Amino acid sequence: MKILIINGANLSNIGQREVEIYGKDDFLVYLESLKSEFYEFEISYFQSHVEGEIVSKLHSSNGKVDGIVLNAGAFSHTSVAIRDAIAAIKTPVVMLHISNVYAREKFRANNIIAPVCRGIITGFGLLSYKLALESFKNL
Repeated sequence: MKILIINGANLSNIGQREVEIYGKDDFLVYLESLKSEFYEFEISYFQSHVEGEIVSKLHSSNGKVDGIVLNAGAFSHTSVAIRDAIAAIKTPVVMLHISNVYAREKFRANNIIAPVCRGIITGFGLLSYKLALESFKNL
């Protein structure tokens, strides 16, 4: 099974950025541990600070991967384009947030992408990625 993990804006520096919210573990190191643990999956990774690049990646991945794990970051609250791209593809998308967005600033509770995703995981730190991958075991 092929799984694509997509991280959005400001998520390239997990482990350095606001460690009190996002933790101090480096994401790329964690990604390697996920690949080892989920050896039955072929896991690829894409990160961009650019909304349009994420839209293009969603479209180009449709039918080429079996599932997408998406941490859209702040785009979750603003991107109609990413929402529409997910709605337009058949590949299931599981969205996640590292922090509990509902316990943070009020604007973060408005997630316009969530309704078109297969499911959402929020607030479990980097463990959220593992939980998202687990959800694809029963596809």
